[in-house]
Amino acid sequence: MSVPRPRPGIMDISLYVPGKSALPGRRKVMKISANEGALGPSPKAVAAYRKAANHIHRYPDGDSARLREAIARRHGLDAARIVCGAGSDELFYNLARGYAGPGDEVIYSEHGFNVYPIVAHSVGATPVAAPEDALVFDVDAVLGRVNDRTRMVFIANPNNPTGSYIPAHELRRLRAGLADNILLVIDSAYAEFVTRNDYSPGIELVDAGGNVVMTRTFSKAYAMAALRLGWAYCPPAVADVLNRLRAPFNVNSAAQVAGIAALEDTAHVAATRDHNSIWLPWLSDRFRAAGLTGYPSVANFVLVRFPEGDGRDANAAMRFLNRHGIIPRQTGGYGLPGCLRFTIGGEDEMRACADAVDAFTARG
Repeated sequence: MSVPRPRPGIMDISLYVPGKSALPGRRKVMKISANEGALGPSPKAVAAYRKAANHIHRYPDGDSARLREAIARRHGLDAARIVCGAGSDELFYNLARGYAGPGDEVIYSEHGFNVYPIVAHSVGATPVAAPEDALVFDVDAVLGRVNDRTRMVFIANPNNPTGSYIPAHELRRLRAGLADNILLVIDSAYAEFVTRNDYSPGIELVDAGGNVVMTRTFSKAYAMAALRLGWAYCPPAVADVLNRLRAPFNVNSAAQVAGIAALEDTAHVAATRDHNSIWLPWLSDRFRAAGLTGYPSVANFVLVRFPEGDGRDANAAMRFLNRHGIIPRQTGGYGLPGCLRFTIGGEDEMRACADAVDAFTARG
């Protein structure tokens, strides 16, 4: 019996596997696998979300107008060039739908966010992974892979899962090396956590030309991952393409009003950043003291390499930590099977995690 056949390339897609959220037989776990905000969402955002329950019989604002205006006020942008989406992922898919297809190539960094090759495959394009330099995005390696089939370049800055970043002058050099008909997508999901003076989320590059898009999310510093809310700042022509491709009511009403309230609660975002600035170096220091390699990070997580050998490697560490109710992120799907990624959580979670890792490494 014949059955419908999917388009060529669809079956090449590797399923996205999120970080684990539960452990068999344990009611209470410490989930530090998904880079969710350590302090939770703004109480003002939660109140706005609850109030929205009284209006769920109404369709949402299909244009997300008030949310776009709130984003524009917060960041000093033109609201007409902002497009909201059901998380950054929806924006990535629609950018690929708009600008790539069969026979085209989409370049991303070797250990970059693994949704990028998925979106390339989804439109029949070929994903091209460029090597990194010590787990840092390598501008020259990316530019060396550009050819006449290249249509898009993705960069996560800071990068997930490595936590590394490239400074603003390197981001400008990347843009300068790309032809104007290649779309550069700067995924700045973790921008709110970065405190380095030489960092830029990419707004000025969007303003400088017609082929750069910056995406942001409410899932990380704003701790609203369940609501699936993201946004893109685009050249006018790209915003027009995204608005033609997105679903008519792609962002629900509760997400919109919660997003507005979260943007207005600047003190909560500042507290989240301050918490991260304390516990990110604290946890990194504890890992180093335990004899492990913790890679430098400017985001709200740290990537840790474990030694090779039975009973000492990352898989053994994952099993050990799981037995103690702790769930970090395995990174084999990112080409880093020897590592685990640890989200910066609450103080009690960080102390328990560090103590458990100490116990694991002390076993000899």
